[in-house]
Amino acid sequence: MKILVSNDDGFRAEGIRRLREALATLADVTVTVVAPDRNRSGASNSLTLDVPLRVFESEPGVYYVPGTPTDCVHLAVSGFFDYEHDMVVSGVNDGPNLGDDVLYSGTVAAAVEGRFLGLSTIAVSLCTTPESGRHFETGAEVARRLVMQLLLKPLERAHILNVNVPDVPFEKLRGFRSTRLGYRHRSEPIIPAQDPRGRPVYWVGPAGSEQDAGPGTDFDTITQGYVSVTPLQIDLTRHAALPAVQSWLEGING
Repeated sequence: MKILVSNDDGFRAEGIRRLREALATLADVTVTVVAPDRNRSGASNSLTLDVPLRVFESEPGVYYVPGTPTDCVHLAVSGFFDYEHDMVVSGVNDGPNLGDDVLYSGTVAAAVEGRFLGLSTIAVSLCTTPESGRHFETGAEVARRLVMQLLLKPLERAHILNVNVPDVPFEKLRGFRSTRLGYRHRSEPIIPAQDPRGRPVYWVGPAGSEQDAGPGTDFDTITQGYVSVTPLQIDLTRHAALPAVQSWLEGING
């Protein structure tokens, strides 16, 4: 079993180091890291198409790319290595990827790219806050157990598991729950500022607070102290709306 590990926090991040160490304890598993050279949070599914990509090796089995998380997984799975990977595990992200976050997350995007390329994939995020303990070893152990379960009882490869972990010691977790994505209020307004020359610049505002955080959502599950496991899919088509849209288009067809 060959597992590709990536993230969006960069190859030096504590989360990816802990994840690599945890997965390497599994029997008959080889772990290879291919991750961005720096923090690329919010990169989503972007690919670098206008310039060539370079790959550097920082130590045996750990590679970094001046590019996006999607670049890293695409390179690793599409010919950089002379062997095939069986699974992609992305993380452990420094911060949650709940609800709408999955649309922007580079951590989730790395897993999505793995799924595009035919592999089983997991994205793992630790729900850190400024006041929490930064228990990346908990997120890594959660990932290890999920991989073990996949090896024992594989799921359909169509599933992308988006995993969010409370930032507590592992023994304080209440268990694992399957969840749906909640969603947030619209983000906070942009933040105007000035550069050192007095020219206007703007910061993107913080993410909005939870709007749909009721029972069964990833937000609520994390609040209760459980690991949230949300199965995602690539197909974004709203199939139930197809007849209504076709009827609407008849006004153009005549």
